[in-house]
Order: sequence, then C-alpha cells, then structure tokens
Amino acid sequence: MPDRPEIVCICGSARFTDEMRAANRDLTFAGVIVVAPGEADEPVTDEQKAALDALHLRKIDLADRVLVVNPGGYVGDSTRREIAYARATGKPISFSDPA
Repeated sequence: MPDRPEIVCICGSARFTDEMRAANRDLTFAGVIVVAPGEADEPVTDEQKAALDALHLRKIDLADRVLVVNPGGYVGDSTRREIAYARATGKPISFSDPA
C-alpha cells in the first residue's frame, strides 16, 4: 500500500465546471486526492488568468497523473497547453471522453 493516496490533477475548460466537480467528487470518494482548477464567480482579468494558468501548472507538478475532463472530446487552448506540459513532465494523462 502506498504511503499516501494517489493525487490527480483535473484539467478542462471552464465551460465544464459541473463535469469537473462531478469528477472531483467521484475521485474523492474513491480515496484520491484531487487538485482542481480554481473557480471564479465573475470574469477574471488577463493578469489573473495568467496567474491562475501558472498556478495550475504547479498543481500538475504535484499530481501523480492528470485527468482531462473533455465532454464531447472538446479541449481548448489552455487545456492543450496543460496537456503538453503534463506530457513534457512525464505525467500519465487520461481523458473523461476519449472521442
């Protein structure tokens, strides 16, 4: 048995907030530590978006693997960058919708 539970970083478009929350819940109940994107109730500035994007890369660094939440196979530009970063750092990546 590992010293700690698996850590999974969720990535995906902000349009899939409900789906990411569901994945977070399911993984958490499965005993996984989940690191998820930050959420905002109102629009963020370009500066805030850049800071959140950089922070999310650090979350990927903490994770054992990445789960991309991509209903219908959709992956936006920010998520594409996160996938490329995860691949470059050797993190295993899975997709909620392999379409």
